[in-house]
Amino acid sequence: MKIQVNTDRTIEGNESLEEHTREILERVLKHFTEKITRMEVHLGEKRSADHGDIMETHCMLEVRVAGLQPVAVNDSATTLDQAVTGAARKMESMLESEFGRLGR
Repeated sequence: MKIQVNTDRTIEGNESLEEHTREILERVLKHFTEKITRMEVHLGEKRSADHGDIMETHCMLEVRVAGLQPVAVNDSATTLDQAVTGAARKMESMLESEFGRLGR
């Protein structure tokens, strides 16, 4: 399974960030790692729509599973860990539903 981590200009991408992001994704999505061929993570920050003085971290997670169309989820939180974990949990739920529906 390949994991690609992308950041916008608001977050400095480095090896430590990529490794930490991979650890979160692999921990939360461990039941699906055999089926997932590729994950793309897009991280960025922007001011909260509800609270203009607070910065929110956004995580868009796209997963490609062999034989299926790519699926994507988004999550926003006050910290990077929370945003990545939230997106991973949403993806976990989506994949559980998809595989359950397909009987896999």
